[in-house]
Amino acid sequence: MTIDTSNSEAQIFKKDGSPFRFMVVDDSEFIRRSLKIVVRLMKGEVVGEAEDGLQAIEVYKKTRPDIVTLDIVMPNMTGVEAVKHLVSIDPNATIIMISSLGYQDKVKEAIVNGAKYFIVKPFKPIDAALMIKKVISKTFRGKIQ
Repeated sequence: MTIDTSNSEAQIFKKDGSPFRFMVVDDSEFIRRSLKIVVRLMKGEVVGEAEDGLQAIEVYKKTRPDIVTLDIVMPNMTGVEAVKHLVSIDPNATIIMISSLGYQDKVKEAIVNGAKYFIVKPFKPIDAALMIKKVISKTFRGKIQ
């Protein structure tokens, strides 16, 4: 599958022109690849990825991304538990939950604990990019081009 990454509608940059830095967390390699396509559409940079909440905490500490996309249901540590840990490390962490339908209670719990938004799987890359761009625009107001 070829994705046209020249769609300027989805692109967003920091005020200094640098790309937003993302960490992608999901136990599904397919979803991680899909989210990396989303980041490319946005002209962002994937600085880390993890397969579960435990790995996410370690990768976050090393990379300090601007945005984290985080699955709800994962082995070893759920996304909700990971949100709690990430927010304790960085109260300003920008976390976007990725969830299948049927996990609304878990999504609400994640948002109560610090997640900023959620995206429902399955998603089209351009739709996810535009949703993430809206979250970035609100969260990083005054710090984007």
